Amino acid sequence: MFFVFGPSGQIYRGGPTKLAQLAPVQRVQRPQALGTRAMEPDAAAAPPIAKPSQTAQQQRLQEAAAAYVQTEQGPGPPRPVLRVADIMTVGAVSVPPDMPAHEAWQTLAQQRVAQAPVVNAQGQVVGLLLRADMAPLDLLPLPAAVPLAIARARRAVSEVMLSPVPTVAADTELRRVAPVLLDTGLPGLPVTDELGLLVGFVSRTDMLRAVVADPPLDLWS
Repeated sequence: MFFVFGPSGQIYRGGPTKLAQLAPVQRVQRPQALGTRAMEPDAAAAPPIAKPSQTAQQQRLQEAAAAYVQTEQGPGPPRPVLRVADIMTVGAVSVPPDMPAHEAWQTLAQQRVAQAPVVNAQGQVVGLLLRADMAPLDLLPLPAAVPLAIARARRAVSEVMLSPVPTVAADTELRRVAPVLLDTGLPGLPVTDELGLLVGFVSRTDMLRAVVADPPLDLWS
């Protein structure tokens, strides 16, 4: 499921087919299962345990051997990466629309990201800020152009951001995201719910990492 959001709210909800006509246009650390072991009973408080019979000892040895073999074999084949939620960056960097452009540039540079969703006070996505759009036209402007360069740096993010911007739901299949990125030329999409609340960000870099990572990326299932 894809959406398009702007300062006025949701503009589009549906599949990727008509998305390009409407819009101008983080490595997830998965929790590892922790191994647990049963707590040993208190030797002082526990009643005396009878010595196990030879049959019981053999059964325990067989169970231990089976557990060892299962550990060596691993948990089985990895689950293929299919959906946005599998690779998106949770807790993505975002900026407010009223932040000065030069402060937003510094924020993105410090976080080492090239883009950030623009989020209003209600936590809803209203645009996408690209660091490339904030770069000065001339690295060394003429003295007469310095005041204009300073004025451009003091613009609000809302004057620089891309808006309206397409977003994607976390349960969307990745094979549907790739064509949207190609069609729009965007480096990634904000991940939101139907209300536009920011959930994360999925980028082309996230998808490339999934191509070479384990578990593998599956675009065709």
